[in-house]
Amino acid sequence: MKKRIAIFASGSGSNAQKIMELFKNNPDAEIAIVLTNNPDAYVLQRADNFEIPTHIFDKREFRETNTIVDLLQNLDIDLIVLAGFLWLIPKQLIAAYPGRIINIHPALLPKFGGKGMYGDHVHKAVMDAGESEGGITIHYVDENYDEGEFIYQAKYKIDKNDNLEMIKFKGQQLEHQHYPRIVESILKKINK
Repeated sequence: MKKRIAIFASGSGSNAQKIMELFKNNPDAEIAIVLTNNPDAYVLQRADNFEIPTHIFDKREFRETNTIVDLLQNLDIDLIVLAGFLWLIPKQLIAAYPGRIINIHPALLPKFGGKGMYGDHVHKAVMDAGESEGGITIHYVDENYDEGEFIYQAKYKIDKNDNLEMIKFKGQQLEHQHYPRIVESILKKINK
């Protein structure tokens, strides 16, 4: 039986796209659904391009009901992958998928993590701090922002002349290179 992945994203979905590409013709695993809290997110178009079903939800449905948990369980989801998803994961979802929710963060945690630290906010904080290197952290998700156990980190050098766009580009290259591969390796460890 194929292992099934659910991707949560709030924006463009470039990491989601790389994961969709990896699993497109995979005999052992598939992306079963893409979920978003943003009806205008470009990730919905990306999912449509791969003929992957989508679900749009609001804050009440996500936080105050079991609708999302029920949906994922009905789809027999094995792993939840956050790819640029900005909301804190509610306790009922963490309880339903212990150790089966992963996220990617565009910095070397524990630095530059926490509420409000996403996207350009992170890259700007790294730049403003005068860091000589940046990176990515792939981690398990718990009930706090960016505090789950680390799975993998990768670094890139920040040159004196690097601007925000360059730092963002270097980080995104690492994300696209490593996140799909890490998702695949974690999936292999899950018993169906």
